[in-house]
Amino acid sequence: MNIGTASDHSGLPMKTIRYYEEIGLIRPDRAINGYRDYCESDLHKLAFLHRARGLGFSIDECRQLLALYEDTSRASADVRELAEQKIVEIDKKMRELKQLRNALGYLVSHCHGDDRPDCPILDTLSGGRIVQ
Repeated sequence: MNIGTASDHSGLPMKTIRYYEEIGLIRPDRAINGYRDYCESDLHKLAFLHRARGLGFSIDECRQLLALYEDTSRASADVRELAEQKIVEIDKKMRELKQLRNALGYLVSHCHGDDRPDCPILDTLSGGRIVQ
């Protein structure tokens, strides 16, 4: 099948599919006319990648997951370790986002939001005084 059909079936944009091919995550056959020719296993890999990326796995992590998926002698412990590492990373990002939200919320709560020109948000962003 062509890339448009593969895109429709996988839910991935054609640009993403071309990128995945460029970096070696998938290797579709080529038809006699030189066009990409995707088979069922390519569609399966594309769906796999779509779901893995949706769970926050990086391209390199997806490469590792695909390698583990294709390795019939893999240990599930290796897959679990990757997933656990991802959870640790997500938890860290969540803590960082909460700190950012608290800092910005603090600034917003100290901004009068009226017609006066003084603004603690802009003062802080410009490196001026931080509202206490």
